[in-house]
Amino acid sequence: MPTVADIEKMRDEMTAWRRDLHAHPELGFEENRTADFVATKLEEFGLQVHRGIGKTGVVGVLKVGNETTAVGLRADMDALPIRERNSFDHRSTNDGVMHACGHDGHSAMLLAAAKYLAATQNFKGQVNFIFQPAEEGIGGARAMIADGLFEQFPCDTIYAMHNAPGTPIGTFDATAGTRTAAGAFFDIVIHGKGSHGAHPHKGIDPVAIAGELIGALQTVVSRNLPPTAPAVLSITQMHAGDAYNVIPETARLSGTVRTFSMEVMEQIQRRIETLTKGVAEGHEASAEVDFRIIFHPVVNASEPAALAGEVCEELVGSDQVLREAPAGTGSEDFSFMAEQVPGCYLRLGNGVDSITVHNHDYDFNDEALVYGASFFSRIVERSLPLE
Repeated sequence: MPTVADIEKMRDEMTAWRRDLHAHPELGFEENRTADFVATKLEEFGLQVHRGIGKTGVVGVLKVGNETTAVGLRADMDALPIRERNSFDHRSTNDGVMHACGHDGHSAMLLAAAKYLAATQNFKGQVNFIFQPAEEGIGGARAMIADGLFEQFPCDTIYAMHNAPGTPIGTFDATAGTRTAAGAFFDIVIHGKGSHGAHPHKGIDPVAIAGELIGALQTVVSRNLPPTAPAVLSITQMHAGDAYNVIPETARLSGTVRTFSMEVMEQIQRRIETLTKGVAEGHEASAEVDFRIIFHPVVNASEPAALAGEVCEELVGSDQVLREAPAGTGSEDFSFMAEQVPGCYLRLGNGVDSITVHNHDYDFNDEALVYGASFFSRIVERSLPLE
């Protein structure tokens, strides 16, 4: 069974939707135009539309028959605070905001599946089309869940996908188990004693303490975790002072941690807090740590992953589908939905020459649209068969 013929016929329409969304990007929890666009299309297709789930989230409901079994399909809508460098006609019209992660493509694919399924109704049960705001590290999934997403729209299984630059168009990754990392952000503020730069002995230098602490923090992974527990700890910012001849009162370090289990994440958090306190007190300073867990790992349930893999193989052939692949150290807040409902998070080829995501030269590859929309459509028909 190849890609869905009726989806193929929507190729130009999907591309137009995707490029419109790309030209009008919005940051998390500010996706007002995007939500309007999505809701208007869903209403045109004949779905029940619910807005304001997680502030700017949208859920479209399509029900056929009296069956209570329900499938959730999720796409993210938000953009990133990046100034786009592309020059094509559909480049961002919102300076400093850009669809640099392909959420415009994800939304267009899900809209196409909604249009197809509403027209054909070749299933029995309920489909919940979930358009999520604020995926990029600011809690959109949690906000929708807190607003009663799964109480209002119960799902027996849930599916989502993300484009994968560097992999060929028409390929899928549908692997059971852990797929993405847990992610945390942290800030460490060191409080010293300011002084003249010419008289450092009269102060307590937070910059020197920060330098020592950076080195100490590099031992958290290498000397506290076994080699079988991969993790990443990166210091990504250091801020202190604003004059050449003044030792400042404070210094701040910021960074991120990625792990594949919450137990390891919690171990790293405790070690960061212990080292920070010890290094600061050793210099008669003080420090505090603000450690914020932003993402949990995405863990694909075995049965949804197996069915997703079968559907992908029917669409593109078994040689184009990975059923076993290592997890990536990127993070994704679909994790919180997959903790509530058994689900599968797939990767969809975006082209071998595609620029990586979160880059000001990135663009979603419109050739991938038909594959993603076909998957969303077929997984519903397989999960909710007429007989």
